[in-house]
Amino acid sequence: MTTELLQSEGAAPDAVPTEAGITARSPLELFWRRLRRDRVAMTALAFIAVLVLAAIFAPLIVKLVGAPDPASADRTALDDFGLPDPEGGGAPGSQHLFGVDQIGRDVFARTIYGARISLEVALLATFASVCIGTVLGMVAGYFRGWIDTVLSRIMDIQLAFPVLLLAIGLGAACALGDGCVFGILKPGLPVVIFVIALAQWPYMARIIRGQVLSLREKEFIDAAKSLGASDFRIIFREILPNLVAPIIVYSTILIPTNILFEAALSFLGVGVQPPAPSWGAMIADATNIFDIAWWFMLFPGLALLLTVLAFNLVGDGLQDALNPRSKR
Repeated sequence: MTTELLQSEGAAPDAVPTEAGITARSPLELFWRRLRRDRVAMTALAFIAVLVLAAIFAPLIVKLVGAPDPASADRTALDDFGLPDPEGGGAPGSQHLFGVDQIGRDVFARTIYGARISLEVALLATFASVCIGTVLGMVAGYFRGWIDTVLSRIMDIQLAFPVLLLAIGLGAACALGDGCVFGILKPGLPVVIFVIALAQWPYMARIIRGQVLSLREKEFIDAAKSLGASDFRIIFREILPNLVAPIIVYSTILIPTNILFEAALSFLGVGVQPPAPSWGAMIADATNIFDIAWWFMLFPGLALLLTVLAFNLVGDGLQDALNPRSKR
């Protein structure tokens, strides 16, 4: 009787009828309820979880499969010309699951270990760019005036700067001596993370600035000011919690972008330094022998494709789940 009455009166679908009345769901419960109904996003999330576990337990997985160390070369799998020999075990098979590369290293082991590099760079660079962009975007949107003007012009200059040229220049400069910036930026991961964070923070700052320009005109901000709250407290205690949803959504969009960014830098030779395995570097090395050893490009390329696709699908699912107007 209670359920029929609720349906006839058009009760909200997010309210649960009970004998005692109606139990409302919390925002977190509503978010999880919408997200788990998105089978595509949940499948992508499961793939990301498996990928993270594979990256964490890469040595154990390589050992269980019986694959060699990613840095060790199997010369017996190469022919007399130094190329992968299908008859000698260089092609995908029981001896080498994904075959070997141009110097006899196991492609399966390097693909698994490459997941570590891609996820580490993507997560650290995304965290840095999100933190910088969020803080500067909130400051620009809240204070406005000359502060907003200065920060906005810095964003415009940064967005107009050729990032790949910057990466190549830093990669070449930091490869000499003890690195750059008093030895802080050394060749490899530090340079890659620095370049990606430097390139991506303006996008985050622009989004946050637009959100703050709207939030600063709300009644709860006026109420906080009337109670004597400081600007610091209003920004980080009143405005920041209302930015969690766009920050989460845009972070999931930045992660696959940064994975591709790292792959592109490694492809150009200014990313992760050899012999550390990187999907981008593996694809670059495979371009010369693709017609002979197709597997060398196929498997790291598939890993890169599926990872980027999974993060994009999760980002779409999070955007729908966090949207209060969603019909899911």
